[in-house]
Amino acid sequence: MMTATTTAPVSPVLAEVVRSGFVEGRHRGSLVVLAADGSVDYAIGDPSLPVFPRSSNKPMQAAAVLRAGLDLSGERLALASASHSGEEFQRALVRTMLGEYGLHESDLQCPADLPLDPVEAEGYLAAGHERERVTMNCSGKHTAMLAVCALNGWPTDSYLDPSHPLQRLVLTVVEEAAGERVASVGTDGCGAPLMAISLVGLARAFRTFVLAPEGSPERRVADAMRAHPEYVAGTRRPDTWVMRALPGTLSKMGAEAVQALALPDGRALAFKVDDGATRVLGPVLARTLERMGVESPVLARLADAPLLGGAAKVGEIRATV
Repeated sequence: MMTATTTAPVSPVLAEVVRSGFVEGRHRGSLVVLAADGSVDYAIGDPSLPVFPRSSNKPMQAAAVLRAGLDLSGERLALASASHSGEEFQRALVRTMLGEYGLHESDLQCPADLPLDPVEAEGYLAAGHERERVTMNCSGKHTAMLAVCALNGWPTDSYLDPSHPLQRLVLTVVEEAAGERVASVGTDGCGAPLMAISLVGLARAFRTFVLAPEGSPERRVADAMRAHPEYVAGTRRPDTWVMRALPGTLSKMGAEAVQALALPDGRALAFKVDDGATRVLGPVLARTLERMGVESPVLARLADAPLLGGAAKVGEIRATV
């Protein structure tokens, strides 16, 4: 007996891998751009389908921590929203925050890891260090989550359970910011609950944060991230470059090739590369911002994704959007 199968539609190509003038690969996905009034300006693929935004959800997780009563600001709030590179200044602040709230590294339930930034990871290993929980890129978020649980008398041993009061609040914040119901709840790489929303909802959430009233949890998170982007990402990371070069812009990537961004006037974008290749993020983001009328030297920096042959540039990853 034959059984019916459902074949997912093939997503359009967002970028090509060009080596020596030959297209040797293609990266497919979906993308959406919102106009300043929040309407869909243009879309590629089907941005209405739910995706796991991965770390692009972190601003919403940080806003939930503020709503629950934890008083964070400045670099600390930026780090609570971060996928940090594991650089020394970031590790030091995580340890400081743990001490401020009477916590220990062993309380963190994120896995031990090496620095996310490859340059930092090489130096870290050369210095004789081993994988640590503090070094894991989500350790700032986990520290903030633990701290607010301690503040409210909530269980700290189960703070990653989707039924935990904090995680139920995170779900509420995600749904309110995205303007849609969470389609599914999974588990992120750091162990935290992960809420699936559409790319339209993700772009809408970032727009919500940049346009939120001053002093609101959402605006406080956006302001901290924009003021201290090196704590959100790192000194060699595209999110940092963008937020430094385009004042008022909120930008956050996620694993498996997710990117969300909102400009200060309310225009926003979100995209997901189907195969999870994060090397595509810079070129696609640069081309999309260019289409949105953004002019800045940072676009060339984002778009620069060379392919090497014998240590020489022989090609590039080229956006097709």
